[in-house]
Amino acid sequence: MSLLNKEMPLLSGELQDLSQYQGKVVLIVNTASKCGFTYQYEGLEALHEEYKDQGLVILGFPCNQFGEQEKGADAEIASFCQKNYGVSFPMFSKIEVNGENTAPLYQELKVKAPGIMGTKKIKWNFTKFLVNKSGDVTRYAPTTKPEALKADIESAMAE
Repeated sequence: MSLLNKEMPLLSGELQDLSQYQGKVVLIVNTASKCGFTYQYEGLEALHEEYKDQGLVILGFPCNQFGEQEKGADAEIASFCQKNYGVSFPMFSKIEVNGENTAPLYQELKVKAPGIMGTKKIKWNFTKFLVNKSGDVTRYAPTTKPEALKADIESAMAE
């Protein structure tokens, strides 16, 4: 699956090869520290804790393209996520999810799972993409709370 054949930098600066997650269920989320949906970090961390031993991987990608709600440097983002939400799933260096500098991972995600009426744009922070073991992708709106994904995650893990 080419979707995960990428290396991307973590907030620590270390490159992580996403291909290590092939064959797992992966939830990919564009995040921001100063957003009305920032509280969803709590739900994402709860999903991570509940399902990590069953093969779920959550990957967070901070993005400053929506209302400049992620202005901080990588170290600040890491500190915020750990201090306020105890985030222990992988968090990556800030990326762009729309426009000419869109990260290749998001270019593919938007093609595989377009939004409402076929739009390829990401509308806001905390848009979620669930990638099953076969590489099929489902998109969820920013307003969809992480806990609402449990049935779909369990179904994807059972495949």
